[in-house]
Amino acid sequence: MTQGEALTILKTGANVYLTGEPGSGKTHTINEFVEWLRECGIEPSITAATGIAATHVGGQTLHSWSGIGIAESLTRADVDRIASKEHIAKRITKAKVLIIEEISMLSATTFEMADAICREVRRSDRPFGGLTVVLVGDFFQLPPVSRNKEVAFAYTSKVWRDLNLLTCYLTEQYRQDDSVFLGVLSAIRSGEVEEMHHEELMRRHVEINELPVDAPKLFSHNADVDRINAGELEKLPGKAKKFRMSSKGKDSLVEGLIRGCLSPEVLELKEGAAVMFTKNSPQGRFVNGTLGVVTGWDASGMPIVKTKDGLRITCESMEWQLEEQGKVKASISQIPLRLAYAMTVHKSQGMSMDAAIMDLSKAFEYGQGYVALSRVRRLSGVYLTGLNQRALEVHPEILEKDRDFRAASDAARDAFAEMPETEKIEMQKKFVKAMGGAWPSEIAADGISRAKGGAREKNKGLPGRLAETLQTVRDAKSLKEAVKARGLVASTIVHHLEELAEIGKLTRADFAHLVPLDIVDEVHEALATNTGDKLSPVFHALHGRHSFETIRLVRLMKQ
Repeated sequence: MTQGEALTILKTGANVYLTGEPGSGKTHTINEFVEWLRECGIEPSITAATGIAATHVGGQTLHSWSGIGIAESLTRADVDRIASKEHIAKRITKAKVLIIEEISMLSATTFEMADAICREVRRSDRPFGGLTVVLVGDFFQLPPVSRNKEVAFAYTSKVWRDLNLLTCYLTEQYRQDDSVFLGVLSAIRSGEVEEMHHEELMRRHVEINELPVDAPKLFSHNADVDRINAGELEKLPGKAKKFRMSSKGKDSLVEGLIRGCLSPEVLELKEGAAVMFTKNSPQGRFVNGTLGVVTGWDASGMPIVKTKDGLRITCESMEWQLEEQGKVKASISQIPLRLAYAMTVHKSQGMSMDAAIMDLSKAFEYGQGYVALSRVRRLSGVYLTGLNQRALEVHPEILEKDRDFRAASDAARDAFAEMPETEKIEMQKKFVKAMGGAWPSEIAADGISRAKGGAREKNKGLPGRLAETLQTVRDAKSLKEAVKARGLVASTIVHHLEELAEIGKLTRADFAHLVPLDIVDEVHEALATNTGDKLSPVFHALHGRHSFETIRLVRLMKQ
């Protein structure tokens, strides 16, 4: 199934299991779906099975969202107690579409506990209380983590069956373009590894003294990772610079963001340190997994990184946010880097890497070797220092189940292919209406829904978050007032305006009132003398009199 075919099915409001091989575009497809929902005025609840996965998608763990926390089982009294908590009840009652990422790492028990809470809060015996549910993941990748040795996958749950999920199995490949490497990965995935596949991998076996210095090492255990990162940094001359994470929001929510963030709370760097970016650049200059080396520091002490492609990037802090119903509930800010000498296979899941050194001699979990290998784009980027048999194995139960998923996906694709286009659009319109949204063509330029019975919605053609920010800024008397009204930090408000400007949806009249007139010329003059893209020199030239956000607004006014 293609991404477009899957997106068509998602838009009908069906309960969906979206799956596919690593690099097939699951995350891209779900992001497209989320953007479409927001254009229609529908805010999805985005969750994930783990903190790391939740951070990647700007959501929270299903455990936190549903209120079950670290519980491994729930009594009837527990369900009543959790469901009676005001903030949990409010969150679940308001929810319309629930997205769960990395479903392979969620046990059947946890899946059922979240379902029980939703049914209780929403006073409905339908699965998840009648929510539209979208599950995303690949069961060939890492399985649930539990204290028990035997853990049932989520698909074994009765709830999974009751959801009547349509399976969308993505079959296109966007990460790997090396046919030999794809053959090896496919052999592991199908449980048909032969001697020739083993030989192809062993050609990438490298002795310790021949390893590249700028590629991260993937290990199966945390102890190895911590030891190597600390040791390699210590070898570099000079004193390490420390960059401390800042945060806003409730402690419990902030702690969840910190646990899932690949950048540490205290980032220690030295010139010459091998690093990896941990977030995608809005301008596309780097992605989560881009490798580089710290070559120095700018005037304000920020690290300058030279990537493997030769691009020099002066790093600035970026935000990881937890959004709920379109509002930012917590955020953390840190330089989007981590030391790249080593990381666990577990933390690499979801990344795309140019190269990686792998010690798979201690692989102990089904799928561990498959996840590690599939992070890398080409076989030439794989550097093996060890390999055991378990690293080439996937869970035998999944092999059989995968055939069922593929068959179900083919059936769904064929059924929708035979359906007239008008019928599919009608299904999508009914879904949007049922969720309280408005079909994009029924939203006028002033943001008012023209659909029968419609309420105030988003500006036509804009993602919901941008439309809401634009309207808030137009109505606000100052940036401070816009921040308070929107529930976002100032840097995010300005970033939204920059995005609007890039797509031609922002005029000076929309936001000029946020900047005091008497400072515009001064800031503009400082901007005019700045030859680079970074704003730190401008900030210092103005002796810190004006915030970075104010400088960015003036820059927007002059574009």
